[in-house]
Amino acid sequence: MAKLCVNVDHVATVREARKTVEPDPIAAAVLAEQAGALGITIHLREDRRHIQERDLRIMKEIVKTKLNLEMAATRDMMDIAIDVKPNQVTLVPEKRQELTTEGGLNIISQENYLKEVVRELKKANITVSLFIDSDLDQIKSAKKTGADCVEINTGKYSEAKGERESDAEFQKVDAAVRFASRLKFTVHAGHGLTYRNVKRVADLEEISELNIGHNIIARAILVGMERAVKEMLSIINQGYFL
Repeated sequence: MAKLCVNVDHVATVREARKTVEPDPIAAAVLAEQAGALGITIHLREDRRHIQERDLRIMKEIVKTKLNLEMAATRDMMDIAIDVKPNQVTLVPEKRQELTTEGGLNIISQENYLKEVVRELKKANITVSLFIDSDLDQIKSAKKTGADCVEINTGKYSEAKGERESDAEFQKVDAAVRFASRLKFTVHAGHGLTYRNVKRVADLEEISELNIGHNIIARAILVGMERAVKEMLSIINQGYFL
């Protein structure tokens, strides 16, 4: 059964809207772990629009399960990661103007560079994952970088309109997950997953970890963090709310 990593970025988004001290993403991470999450994900963006470096450093001390740092493959971010040493780094593409990550890394176009980034992070005993689309050629290229994991982008599946489009996008995710597993990657999945669409992806036996953020945080605003996480875990494990 896939483990749940909860992304708490958007707790920080609310905080940064007023440039104040609450709500606290660190407190949200603690509550998510208490509710059964087996990992916490945060994205330290170059523009610091939500999570701040201070959040990352405190989370490294506070998180008891697994701390997954999403970041761009830049020198500045690598230096921070090597200094803090999260359990895992997930390399993602990043554009200043985007509302959220719009797609996977283009591994093919920067394979040699990413190979050096992966090597340096792994030398610091950090597990490295690459966030990529459901593209078999990109997965092949990812293998050459030496990364430990790939996270398959479920964004197009999550945004699909109607059953036919949803089925088509799911089949792409399924094929990518199976192919990555055959290449001996640890396989994760995430982006845009919700209480309504997660079960189908969670049932793919090759997937060991799901990264879910916005939908859980949106639910948590109404019902509280612990309940929101428990409800997501219930759907992942049983297919329905407890």
